[in-house]
Amino acid sequence: MSRGARTRPPTLLATGLLATTLLAAGLLTAATSPADAQPVPTAAAADKVAVTGGPGAWQLTVNGRPWQVKGLTWGPAVSEAASRMPDLRAMGVNTIRTWGTDATSQPLFDAAAANGVRVVAGFWLQPGGGPGSGGCVDYVTDTTYKSTMLGEITKWVTQYRGHPGVLLWDVGNESILGMQNCFSGSQLEAQRTAYAKFVNEAARTIHGIDPNHPVTSTDAWTGAWPYLKANAPDLDLYAVNAYGAVCNVKADWQAGGYTKPYIVTEGGPLGEWEAAADVNGVPGEPTDLAKAQGYRDAWRCITGHTGVALGATLFHYGTEGDFGGVWFNLLPNNEKRLSYYAVRGIYGGQGAANTPPVISSMALPQTTVPAGGTFAVNASVSDSDGDPISYTMGYNSKYINGSGGIISAAFTGSGSFTVTAPQALGVWKLYLYARDGKGNTGIEARSIRVVAPQVPGTNLAKGKPTTASSYQQQGDGAPYPPSNATDGIAATRWASDWSDPQWIQVDLGQVQAFRHVQLIWETAYGKAYRIQASDNGTDWRDVHATTTGDGGADDVDVSASGRYVRVLATQRGTAWGYALYEFGVYR
Repeated sequence: MSRGARTRPPTLLATGLLATTLLAAGLLTAATSPADAQPVPTAAAADKVAVTGGPGAWQLTVNGRPWQVKGLTWGPAVSEAASRMPDLRAMGVNTIRTWGTDATSQPLFDAAAANGVRVVAGFWLQPGGGPGSGGCVDYVTDTTYKSTMLGEITKWVTQYRGHPGVLLWDVGNESILGMQNCFSGSQLEAQRTAYAKFVNEAARTIHGIDPNHPVTSTDAWTGAWPYLKANAPDLDLYAVNAYGAVCNVKADWQAGGYTKPYIVTEGGPLGEWEAAADVNGVPGEPTDLAKAQGYRDAWRCITGHTGVALGATLFHYGTEGDFGGVWFNLLPNNEKRLSYYAVRGIYGGQGAANTPPVISSMALPQTTVPAGGTFAVNASVSDSDGDPISYTMGYNSKYINGSGGIISAAFTGSGSFTVTAPQALGVWKLYLYARDGKGNTGIEARSIRVVAPQVPGTNLAKGKPTTASSYQQQGDGAPYPPSNATDGIAATRWASDWSDPQWIQVDLGQVQAFRHVQLIWETAYGKAYRIQASDNGTDWRDVHATTTGDGGADDVDVSASGRYVRVLATQRGTAWGYALYEFGVYR
């Protein structure tokens, strides 16, 4: 099941949580002194987890009793473990998964054990899904890194080997996949083989310290398993992260002739990397109903591989409400959604007294809208409990500037809405939230393309000679000459140096009257600028000035004349320079 390169929502993880998020949450291995180690509750002498049985009849056992992994990946801060673990237990969850283990892990292990839950305790290794998740290490030559990480693994396995909250150890996360972002060709193959051998060394080390807990290793594709099969015989079982292709894992396992069972360490609805493009060319996010069904389908396929698939930790018991959180979290903004109750159902958890509103349809009659304009959204929403429904809306600009945050969207109406578009051009995601006042929410997302408002009349600046104080000549996509702002092509831009002030001017060829100026800013916009006119290119007069520019499309009505028109920008709105897709002068 080779899925190729992919990325995960930036605030969530690559694959699960970004390394920085993991560190903040206390889940990613960090260099910690021995003095930080804390006493661990002593497990009973008989506390032993094992993979037992044989082909087609494998099972995971805890102290001799079968343990089917009914799990979720863990997202909240460790400090929340004690308060949240009863909720997980009420969902029917018996296992959680982390991506890192260190001195801060003990409260999580303690809270899990107190609630009859166990932990798949991870150890993070580079590249961990890609360079953005921790860098590119050379497993062929970097003995220092391998020695350091083996020391960390030894340290924390020794610390927690007797803890009753530990289920098994998980070495690495998607590194075999992530190496394609670091290497290529024969070097990539050598790195993947060397990594798998290091995983085996780690497994052998862990077994020497802790013979009572199995060891696995996670990757994002079953195409990683041949490397483990050939080079990591000391693993007790395999592990895989699989979303839309989870139902292919059984066939891949059979075709690969594998002789070890496996667990799914991440799974759920379609991910951004595998969703088909929508009408605006960005991944189409599944509906809430489809996401909930995605968890049910994943669990059906996992449990359908009897005696081989030993369970799953589905993705994701998280509370972030950003782009990735809305896509995957069961509790975005600490509100329960349909997927939360779907997982609760498949794991046989306690019955739900109240469930979320259901948005059965959400339609945008138009797919493009002028910046700052309005558009219609029609939605069908119901609540089986008869609770009154309240609405909010939000925007995300990831496909414009990489941001994961969601900002408030202005709208009116209920069911049939009129929504105000953002100012910045590009494809935005619009989120509709339907809340029942009982801690439940339904969320749907659609894309809308914001374009420059049409200006009637003739653009005197189009194709005319254009100069600037500076322009970016190097870097990704460069050069960005001033002529790009007057070429009439919305996809090209002028970009200045990163300093104040800067200017761009167009020569209209002769003195002409004009009534309107349109500035279409890229992300790097002018907060303070003046529009000026001149008959000779030397003596300038202001025709418009602002100190409150907010980017996007600035449409300015003026009554002026001149041969030369320029924008003199004196304060940047970002840390970058100034960038204009279009500088139009209209009569």
